Amino acid sequence: MSNAAGTDLIVALVGPTASGKSALAMDLAQRFDMEIVDADAFCLYRGMDIGTAKPTLSDRESVAHHLIDTHEVDEAVDVAWYQASARLIIDQVRARGAVPLLTGGSGLYVQAVLDELRFPGTDPAIRGRLEAELEQEGPSEMHRRLQRVDAPAAAQILPTNGRRIVRALEVNEMTGEHFTATLAQTRPWRSSVRIGWDPGVEPVDQAITQRVHDMWRAGFVAEVESLRPGIDQGRTASRAVGYRQILDALDIGDDPDTAREPTIAATRRLARRQRSWFRRDRSVRWVESPSQISQILGTLGL
Repeated sequence: MSNAAGTDLIVALVGPTASGKSALAMDLAQRFDMEIVDADAFCLYRGMDIGTAKPTLSDRESVAHHLIDTHEVDEAVDVAWYQASARLIIDQVRARGAVPLLTGGSGLYVQAVLDELRFPGTDPAIRGRLEAELEQEGPSEMHRRLQRVDAPAAAQILPTNGRRIVRALEVNEMTGEHFTATLAQTRPWRSSVRIGWDPGVEPVDQAITQRVHDMWRAGFVAEVESLRPGIDQGRTASRAVGYRQILDALDIGDDPDTAREPTIAATRRLARRQRSWFRRDRSVRWVESPSQISQILGTLGL
């Protein structure tokens, strides 16, 4: 089939975790001459394989995958780095005459690639002071402070999300602008079609339960234990669902198997947040069957 070479088209396949996006992306990539650009914040980390449901080596050999295994678990990754890296790769994919297929559940990563978002830098002195104040005052008090200086940001950030509160306060102090102003530019960076795949709450919840049990059988606990020294030093990898629950169990001397049910519950909450994020994006075209995706791509000349 033609691959629309010469256009700036990007195809994005989005939806909640455990919805079957990866298998669907593989099928699309093989049929439409695509290369997959992964949009999962934790597949970037080497060694975090079982808990992230990372594409298998076999899949990565049969279809080109990008932005997987780029960092060690003790390294921090931010959205600005991902945005620049993904856009560079997309340009390279286009230059080869292939179509980039951006897929994953990290909504901000997807939006950062497709829309004109800008990400102010960081000031270590301001960040350090705000993090110390967060430790002393707690996220609720910091959230009240954010409400006073940037009410729009406070309305979008949970009072328990200390990391995001600190970032919003840092941007406000550095730039004098509301944090949301840096996220308000939604003019597309390139022509894109955004396709949503979501079998529904109950099927996804069932798939999550099965996936977590499969992860345990595949040696997930051993994977976390082997990565523990690096993850404990990192600021980003340690937040990954499943890894966090096992680490918490290990930290208090519990049997890591006690983390299984909390992992299922946390993954279901993650899926609901992802579903809510993507459903807010009116440019996403939700489909109910792979044939609908083929029809959409066909209208684009793929």
